[in-house]
Amino acid sequence: MKKVSIMFSGQGAQAPGMGKDLYDASPAAKAIFDRANDILHRDIANLCFNGSVEDLTACANCQPAIFTMSQAAMAALKERVGDFLPAATAGLSLGEYSALVAANVLSFDDALRLVAKRGELMDKACRDTQGGMAAVLGGDPDKIAEVCAASGIDVANYNCPGQIVISGESAKVETAVAKLTELEFRVVTLQVAGAYHSRVMAPAAEAFADALAACSFSKPACPIAQNFPGDFVETPSDISENLRQQICGSVRWEACLRKLMAKAEVLVECGPGNVLCGFVKRTDKTYKACPINSVGTLDTAVQAIA
Repeated sequence: MKKVSIMFSGQGAQAPGMGKDLYDASPAAKAIFDRANDILHRDIANLCFNGSVEDLTACANCQPAIFTMSQAAMAALKERVGDFLPAATAGLSLGEYSALVAANVLSFDDALRLVAKRGELMDKACRDTQGGMAAVLGGDPDKIAEVCAASGIDVANYNCPGQIVISGESAKVETAVAKLTELEFRVVTLQVAGAYHSRVMAPAAEAFADALAACSFSKPACPIAQNFPGDFVETPSDISENLRQQICGSVRWEACLRKLMAKAEVLVECGPGNVLCGFVKRTDKTYKACPINSVGTLDTAVQAIA
């Protein structure tokens, strides 16, 4: 098997019906959904398969749903090719929790409980403050960060070359968008429930500390790149603190992505959609990346890594 790095989808990738064909075709994937239902005492499978767009938008719903679907995709892959450790792993924002399971840092049960709590706290932060986000396409990252600082908002995501997401209180985001537009940057306002990865989420990050402290973190069994530092992290205490900081800090995904690419011949994205594979193509058009979000894409991924 080729050297494979695994990346996991983040919030925003959710879609009604996600994971249903994997559930039907793969006993390993079905077991993941069933386990999630038992742990949370909620029908996560039904939420994924039959939930509406509105149902899946709230953090408290979409975060455990995406995590479960991503873990089911990984389980279906291992069912086909045998158990293996990735050459390296990472996940975009929420996806980082699936990466921690893949690296044997967290158990599935603990990670799912953390994700559910994280979603609840972020939902509360969204309700407490009117927040917004916008994608800046192209432009100098330093200049974008300068405009954000002057406007009282934050850079939420460094996704890939030419794509940066900004985040903060809605009125302040509007001010930054106006300034960036004057500088002839292309800016697209995003339809989101809140200002993720910004100072607006600080109350959620602080409240999340107790949940993190209650969990047992192990030393990674394979290299794992975390969003907050944008680098590989080995110490369990640092991993836990980075999870807290990530809620209100910048996601340095491009840096994580380059770390994964340097460790492997193929990148596989586990979870709904294929956004991360798109970021790979924006970073290096020659690099092989494939998603696993259905039975059909599972077959393609298995062939790609054989």
